[in-house]
Amino acid sequence: MATEGPATRRVRVAEHPRLMKLKEMFNSKFGSIPKFYVRAPGRVNIIGEHIDYCGYSVLPMAVEQDMLIAVEPVETQTLQLANTNPLYPDFSTNANNIQIDKTKPLWHNYFLCGFKGIQEHFGLSNLTGMNCLVDGNIPPSSGLSSSSALVCCAGLVTVTVLGMNLSKAKLIEFSPLRATDVKLPSGAVFVIANSCVEMNKAATSHFNIRVMECRLAAKLLAKYKGLQWDKILRLEEVQAKLGVSLEEMLGIVEDALHPEPYSPEEVCRCLVISLQELRTQVLSPNTQDALIFKLYQRAKHVYSEAARVLQFKKICEEAPDNTVQLLGDLMNQSHVSCRDMYECSCPELDQLVDICRKFGAQGSRLTGAGWGGCTVSIVPADKLSSFLANVHEAYYQRSHRNLTFEKQSLFATKPGGGALVFLEA
Repeated sequence: MATEGPATRRVRVAEHPRLMKLKEMFNSKFGSIPKFYVRAPGRVNIIGEHIDYCGYSVLPMAVEQDMLIAVEPVETQTLQLANTNPLYPDFSTNANNIQIDKTKPLWHNYFLCGFKGIQEHFGLSNLTGMNCLVDGNIPPSSGLSSSSALVCCAGLVTVTVLGMNLSKAKLIEFSPLRATDVKLPSGAVFVIANSCVEMNKAATSHFNIRVMECRLAAKLLAKYKGLQWDKILRLEEVQAKLGVSLEEMLGIVEDALHPEPYSPEEVCRCLVISLQELRTQVLSPNTQDALIFKLYQRAKHVYSEAARVLQFKKICEEAPDNTVQLLGDLMNQSHVSCRDMYECSCPELDQLVDICRKFGAQGSRLTGAGWGGCTVSIVPADKLSSFLANVHEAYYQRSHRNLTFEKQSLFATKPGGGALVFLEA
């Protein structure tokens, strides 16, 4: 794969208030000025929820909100990290002895993951240190990939400091990994609304259980169809090995799995293995104590959602007169499936989706991991102003949750630019 340096742009920092403020805070913190700045955008998943780790395509869009890092390489081996948000404490460590505590979701660990990833990718040692000041305007724990943006930003910082080249890819399809541009309709905008309910994936078992339920469903479907189930990890692999359509896979789910939850003992009977083998060879350490697995529901969601992604892309390509309505219908179906089949919604998200549809959204759905975070709605451009005003009043003012409304709680967005390095002109 061809390699290239990161995209670089020269800017007059004084003409960009956010960069200027970051420069001043950096100078106050470290007593020097940054050598360069790095940006990585957040993203919203328009459709395709909880299917990427099952091997299926998703349809993300970079948003205008982003992570910015001001950077100064230093001659010592000390990596110093600071954040413009006082909720996130300073951190420093030796650049050549990075230790990441996986048991604690601390903000600086996401930076360290990006840094260490580049270090290991190139097999580097004796790295120089750097001073970094991080600033972000992506709402945290909202499903807009603030953590991923920080990891990407840190990786780009490290590549730039080291003067290395790295191939770039957009993550959309996973089997094999490839990216395809999708032209979104021009007569509509996407609106992000934050439910203001934060879900910490690292502190709950919801996400891990869903991943394991999908894996178990894949194994039971494979066993039912006479495949070598012990080698199967993802639902997409079952479809690929059978060579059938997603619609046909939904039929197989109906035949092979029952809607009632499975106990660990029943899973063992289906796979003809012992409980000990299930726990040690199939389940992950953080799912070994689960008492039930909803395999039918999870498989139904994954295969139907994968089909919706392909249909969404097809509608965008063909661009019929009622494109916005058709895309909205798919987004509505996606939310129902996430709510009922995957059970990754919450009362606040459901209420917010209903409000968005009531006030003019052609379609609205949760986005991101779920259990909190944001909704994404497709809204006709000529209804945007009234839509924003009505949703603001109905959810943020009348919800009686004492929500602190901020601009990033409700906003229209267009596809944002990619990661960049800024040099001062």
